[in-house]
Amino acid sequence: MTPVERFARAWSRSVHDASYVLLSAAERDAFFLDLTRRIADALTAERFDPAAGYRVGVDLASTEEIAPEALGRTITELSTRLLATLDLSGVVGQERLTVLVEALSTGYAAALHDHTLDRQEAVRRADIAARSEAERALRRTEERLRHAALHDSRTGLPNRAQLTQWLGELRTDPGAAPRFGVCLIGLDRFRSVNNSLGFAAGDRLLAAAAERLDQLPFGVACHLGGDEFALLIRDTGSPEDAIKPADRALAALRAPFDVDGHELPMTASAGVVERAVDDGDPTDALRAAAMALHWAKIDGRDRWRLFEEARNAGDVARSRLSAEMPGALARGEFVLAYQPMVDLATGAVVGAESLARWDHPALGRLGPDRFIGLAEDSGFILPLGMHLLETACRQAVRWHGEGAEPPFVSVNLSARQLCHPGLAAEVAVVLDRVGLPPHRLQLEITEHAAMTAEGDAVDNVRALAGMAVRVALDDFGTGYCGLSYLRRLPVHAIKLAGTFVAGLDGDGAAAGIDEAVLAGLVHLGHTLKLTVTAEGIESERQRSRLRALGCDVGQGWLLGRPTSPDQLFQ
Repeated sequence: MTPVERFARAWSRSVHDASYVLLSAAERDAFFLDLTRRIADALTAERFDPAAGYRVGVDLASTEEIAPEALGRTITELSTRLLATLDLSGVVGQERLTVLVEALSTGYAAALHDHTLDRQEAVRRADIAARSEAERALRRTEERLRHAALHDSRTGLPNRAQLTQWLGELRTDPGAAPRFGVCLIGLDRFRSVNNSLGFAAGDRLLAAAAERLDQLPFGVACHLGGDEFALLIRDTGSPEDAIKPADRALAALRAPFDVDGHELPMTASAGVVERAVDDGDPTDALRAAAMALHWAKIDGRDRWRLFEEARNAGDVARSRLSAEMPGALARGEFVLAYQPMVDLATGAVVGAESLARWDHPALGRLGPDRFIGLAEDSGFILPLGMHLLETACRQAVRWHGEGAEPPFVSVNLSARQLCHPGLAAEVAVVLDRVGLPPHRLQLEITEHAAMTAEGDAVDNVRALAGMAVRVALDDFGTGYCGLSYLRRLPVHAIKLAGTFVAGLDGDGAAAGIDEAVLAGLVHLGHTLKLTVTAEGIESERQRSRLRALGCDVGQGWLLGRPTSPDQLFQ
């Protein structure tokens, strides 16, 4: 082994002990042998060049894995052992070696500095690239989230939030058209699909309906949730421009849908509103379209309705009345008027029908046609009905007959009351509380309610009859009530519809037919041992004819108008 090789191996091991070099032992020895030869050549060169030391320092630093501590080991090895090992003490002075070591240190430091700067620049560029990619990823995520927030996941259509945003932009967008339309569409009887085939089938039906609406040439289709869709029609000129898309949409949804092998015939209803952008807040168009859709549903479904301010004002007024009812009941604003029911043979008052009135503080006295239907729709008819029933029963207790049976009180029952499971028990509680004998209470139910009576309704009628409460069929003869209904419901009386009675004042064949019908109904009632009452008697001719036909009881303006209880017998 030559002196150069011995020094190179010693230098390699010394540096290896101070750092980690990603080289094999042979590669490491060869690397340091090359550096040693270059140093030795520089020391013995005829023309001394310190730059050789600088380049050795640069190469030493280029291994990257060599730690800065290795520079100290290198300086020590070169300064203390190189000259002796190579036997150059007598040829080369210590001065050359010192210069070479300084140049090596400078080269090493410069290379290490450049390498550090390169690393920093690489880190900076990597950071910039990472930030750019993160920003792009964030934008993609935001776009996905924005799309998810503004679109329905089941149908892929824009959702209510997107439609509301578009409506809000109509006013702020300077390029927006001056008029627009909204068509709100609801699938008819969609709930039955969920109930019969399951919610997954219902979702597939919604997706199929969305596809049909999205293909319409007019308007932008949106899915607002559940079975409700909407079309936004921009740049309309008149309501007709919004009605035509509604017609097209309903026609598209009438074709049967194939869902899971089931052919589903469907229809839809639509509410349409068309207006100027400056006509109120455009987002209110959704509320107006929803109201028009409600009208289409209650008018029979499978049709469209255009929003009308007049009809809406009526609905708003009825809604306010409905909301005022609980407070009105608590304040005692609901009262009763009584119309006498007269024995047509003797002229004596045998009963009185109680008729609800509402003494409204702002609207005055309201008849039942203004609020009873609202009470039925809201369910408030149950507490209101029991209040009116108890009021009527308390009044009946105050009536005394003149040597005869005191008159009974007749109270109307709605279909919802008739179907209420606790009706019979509540009536029994009221009668017991006020002290009225059951036979002095008559409850009137319409013929239609009797025809559709099932379950609780039939049980209630039977329970009431078992308590000796009188049950009368009102408007008898108008609902095509068959004998089977009279057979299964234990009623005590029938009240003939006033339309038949009105015909008695006429002449000719029509009057004869009405009289024949009345005669048949009276005979039917008596055959079934029922009391027969005629309503709407307004003339002496009507009363005399009914008396001749054998009608038992009469009621009408000729015999007495609804009045207060203290004036009933005057």
